Amino acid sequence: MNARAIVVVVVGFALGAAGAFALFPAAWHRLLPSADQGVSSKALVGGPFTLTDGTGKRVTEKDYRGRYMLVFFGFTSCPDICPAGLQLISAALSKLGAKADRVTPIFITVDPERDTPQKLAAYVKNFDSRLVGLTGTPEEIAAVAKAYKVYYNKVPNEDQAGDYTMDHTGIIYVMDPGGEFVAHFTPSTTVDEMAAKLAKIL
Repeated sequence: MNARAIVVVVVGFALGAAGAFALFPAAWHRLLPSADQGVSSKALVGGPFTLTDGTGKRVTEKDYRGRYMLVFFGFTSCPDICPAGLQLISAALSKLGAKADRVTPIFITVDPERDTPQKLAAYVKNFDSRLVGLTGTPEEIAAVAKAYKVYYNKVPNEDQAGDYTMDHTGIIYVMDPGGEFVAHFTPSTTVDEMAAKLAKIL
């Protein structure tokens, strides 16, 4: 290919790319951070929420500012992932000792129809007295799940009419005192791994 042909190809590519960004501006924002995002490429996880705690008090993310949060989504009728995740959180915090005083572990239900504040409060205390259970209206739960990039879906029980379970993301999010995402774990993480990583973060 001669020099002129190369120039034509390069110019054509540039014009094509410019046209694509003009037609699809969202693509430009995905490739380059906006001014308010900076250049740190932080994960866009977390954000404002308004929910209800186990005492019936309305709380927002601002109530937990100044402390690290371990945020885990689930529901009280969950047969496996949720108990495993909550046991992991409790054991890791116990292993951290005094450092755990800087952490608020939070369990947010994805089943607000059945998980009342009182039911959630009793449930989380079975795992650790430090755990905070949060619920809300279906709309509030949908909003906080979207902020944390959490998937959940009601699945009818074919063997029992009217009964159902919930499919949901099983991730434990670590948020810093300013509400920024720091790291994540899954219920399959070992206690030692979680405690060691949290110790470094704290």
